[in-house]
Amino acid sequence: MPQSAIRRYLKHGTLPQLSVFEAVARLGSFTKAGEELFMAQPTVSVQMKKLSETIGLPLVEQVGKRVQLTDAGRVLHEGCLDLFKALVRVEQNLADLRGLETGRLQLAVSTTAEYFMPRILAAFVKHHPKIEVSLQILNRSALLDRMSRNLDDLYVFGGVPEGDDVVSHQILPNPIVALAHAGHPLARDKNIPFARFAEEPFLMRETGSGSRVTASELFTKHGIKPRLRMELSNNEALKQAIIAGLGVSIMSRYALGLDVPHEQLAVLDVQGFPVDPGWFFVHPAGKQLSLVAKRFMEFTLREARALVFDHLSKP
Repeated sequence: MPQSAIRRYLKHGTLPQLSVFEAVARLGSFTKAGEELFMAQPTVSVQMKKLSETIGLPLVEQVGKRVQLTDAGRVLHEGCLDLFKALVRVEQNLADLRGLETGRLQLAVSTTAEYFMPRILAAFVKHHPKIEVSLQILNRSALLDRMSRNLDDLYVFGGVPEGDDVVSHQILPNPIVALAHAGHPLARDKNIPFARFAEEPFLMRETGSGSRVTASELFTKHGIKPRLRMELSNNEALKQAIIAGLGVSIMSRYALGLDVPHEQLAVLDVQGFPVDPGWFFVHPAGKQLSLVAKRFMEFTLREARALVFDHLSKP
């Protein structure tokens, strides 16, 4: 590429200025951008002024308390994001050339995967200590949104998302079980009809969670409406509500933890359980995985059962 076409961008430390510009555009504030980048607000202002002078057009304007982009700012912002993505790809390719001595792995997993994914990550990082790892834990709805924006290397779902625009690889079984507190009358029964289980007050995860989707599908399949007593926003709160005797629920067996027996909970012998949607690595079709992501996926598919599934608690 003839450098004359981009000469202005090669002067005055434009790349650091673009980093400041991106933060200002995203956060709508010089002050917040400075806090994120560990810069004083006057330094942010100077960087923005220099960048505007380099471009030759105003990039932002103050509207009330929020900084907004001008037309020139919007054009630059779009190009800035493309540039940063290109630099990420370059760094990933360079990391591939270096092998696994350096690199970054960014994962996003559903909430119940928090009970086993750290164990897998710990074993992987033990072999590759210089790999930098980021782990996001989200409900299913937020996970789907994050994947639609291609923000991470790999995603871990309980059950494969609908649609043919994703690639999936099964990691482990994911037994979904019916639960009650240990002293519940149904805890001693065998082969409980689903209709009898459905007579109990039911505890449900929040809208957007995978557990809620699974529960709703099961009740719909049997043509029964749950006797909903309470909605809870995370697995720990749900477990404590079951232990307190507020009702019954269904959860992934992983939510009971690894290696630790739960004497206060009973897995009910309900007909049709356990249900197993499986745990899967998922990524958008066509995504080019970095060497680090490929190696981590291979490691997980090979080692996950011994590291995790064989250690599920036996309440």
